[in-house]
Amino acid sequence: MPKTHVTRDEALKLLKKYNKEPFHILHALTVEGTMRWYAENLGFSEEAAFWAMAGLLHDIDFEGWPEEHCKKAPELLAEIGAEPELVHAICSHGYGICCDVEPVLEMEKVLFAADELTGLIGAVIKMRPSGSTMDLEVKSVKKKFKDKRFAAGCSRDVITTGAERLGWTLDELIGKTILAMRSCEASVNREIGEIQGEQ
Repeated sequence: MPKTHVTRDEALKLLKKYNKEPFHILHALTVEGTMRWYAENLGFSEEAAFWAMAGLLHDIDFEGWPEEHCKKAPELLAEIGAEPELVHAICSHGYGICCDVEPVLEMEKVLFAADELTGLIGAVIKMRPSGSTMDLEVKSVKKKFKDKRFAAGCSRDVITTGAERLGWTLDELIGKTILAMRSCEASVNREIGEIQGEQ
């Protein structure tokens, strides 16, 4: 069963060392909370800390080394003694895009699928009066999903492939990810406010 000896404090310190853009930190915290929800709701609650850690650190190398995304990560993760399972999980979310580490475990498949989707959903809620996932419906996300010009950086192919790897419909993946993002929205907003206050 995947577990990690890396503490959240160590992980957060590493994240902030290599990520200065509030947008990237916000994304990391969102994927962390999303992954924790998925672990708890897919029957992997004992692994929730591991799932969350993979979410928090999945883009550790993206801001500093965008051309080496998922290739530079192992070197940075070695600074906190991340175990091979955690490194593999983090690198696997770039499968077929920037690396050839395949997502095999359920957690890796979820990270692969949910990462891009949280970005798309994040862009959708920015356009809404509430600025929140709390009143967001699947159909609103589907509408923006079909508009390729909207949040063009969020790969629809990756999201679709991610759903297929999990054996879910696109609607299922979107619906679950909205619920996951709702579960952590308040805590993420609070923490990003505190981090920005430190800078």
